[in-house]
Amino acid sequence: MVRKLLSPWRTVRTWYGVVHGVLDLFIGTVSFVLVITLLAVSASLLIIFPVALPFIWSLFVSASVIGALERSRAAALLDIHLPSPHAPFTSRNWLSRLGQRSRSASRWREIAYCLLLMPIGVIRLAVLTTVWSGSFALLILPLYLGALPGDSAEFGLFELSGVSGALAGSVTGAIGLLVAAPWATVALTTASGLIVRALLGPSPETELREQVTRLEASRTSAEAGRSAAVDSAEAERRRIERDLHDGAQQRLVALAMDLGMVREKFDRDPERARQLVTNAHQEAKAALAELRDLVRGFHPAILEDRGLDAALSAVVARCPIPVQLDITVDPRPPSTVESAAYFIVAEALTNVTKHSQASAAKVSIARRGDLLVIDISDNGRGGATLAGGTGLQGLDERVRGLGGWMQVLSPPGGPTSVLVELPCGS
Repeated sequence: MVRKLLSPWRTVRTWYGVVHGVLDLFIGTVSFVLVITLLAVSASLLIIFPVALPFIWSLFVSASVIGALERSRAAALLDIHLPSPHAPFTSRNWLSRLGQRSRSASRWREIAYCLLLMPIGVIRLAVLTTVWSGSFALLILPLYLGALPGDSAEFGLFELSGVSGALAGSVTGAIGLLVAAPWATVALTTASGLIVRALLGPSPETELREQVTRLEASRTSAEAGRSAAVDSAEAERRRIERDLHDGAQQRLVALAMDLGMVREKFDRDPERARQLVTNAHQEAKAALAELRDLVRGFHPAILEDRGLDAALSAVVARCPIPVQLDITVDPRPPSTVESAAYFIVAEALTNVTKHSQASAAKVSIARRGDLLVIDISDNGRGGATLAGGTGLQGLDERVRGLGGWMQVLSPPGGPTSVLVELPCGS
């Protein structure tokens, strides 16, 4: 119970609230004087409308500047982060913009805030001063009670007499006020935050429209990601089909033909049959090697057992150009992200080998919060693009299918850098 009562003392937001309350009166006085002056001058000059226009413009601009500063102050001291409630201007003409300002409800709410801030600041500062200074005044009451006539003092319905009575009463009152002061500060800060949200933040209708817009954008992005994932899976299926057709299948056909010829020549030409068996053995070993490479492309066992570092070390070792590998992934990302990172690096290094004419490459992978960041660079000729037909488009589809982001920087003449960010959870 005691800890609950004293909890505001341990919260830094309580003291930020005190600072915010003290500043309210000073900022409110300046904004009130400025805005009320411009408002009065503008209203008095409306009969001479062209003359009033500069003052009306100054009124809205001043209120907007004060509103922006107040949103920043609320973010810094109250932890209330509000976007600008104003719609973008539709014209560059200042007169058209003035008309748009005058029709905007959010602009008038800012003017209302500027006018209300001073009286709110007076009330808030009066309450804060009473509860905080009153508690400390009661603590030192016994020190000056002896100087009062009759050695007693009256406080409304209460009368304190003598040092013992003053000490007991002052300590009791001081403790009560010291407990109440932070709670009063929290209550006033909460009320001030509600006023800031109501007058300086977006209207509920605007927030609803923005939320609908965000949901539509999220749905569009999700649909694009699903489409990219489907396209990537289809491209992967075609690649596997092509690799089987052009590689292992051709070798197995040759193996079957060689074995058929062996069967025919086994009795008539043993030497020729022995040569065909040797050829068939070589074809069988080559087919097995190609099948192993193809299976490794699905999901290498070393990736599952020992992670990205070991799996990519094997990829780098097979690369014909020197590759510097730097991996820092702690904690280990999910298996789907690891698999995607493995294929991205493997495909990117294949592109480097085939197209870049590079003499060296570098692969950096790091875990940064909820992102796995992959950077693949080389010192080749550059000029690579996502639409260049070099496999980068397939990488981009794979990345987008996982909700990630990919950027290719490859000026003519090089160097080339492929930067990928994959979401991998917390």
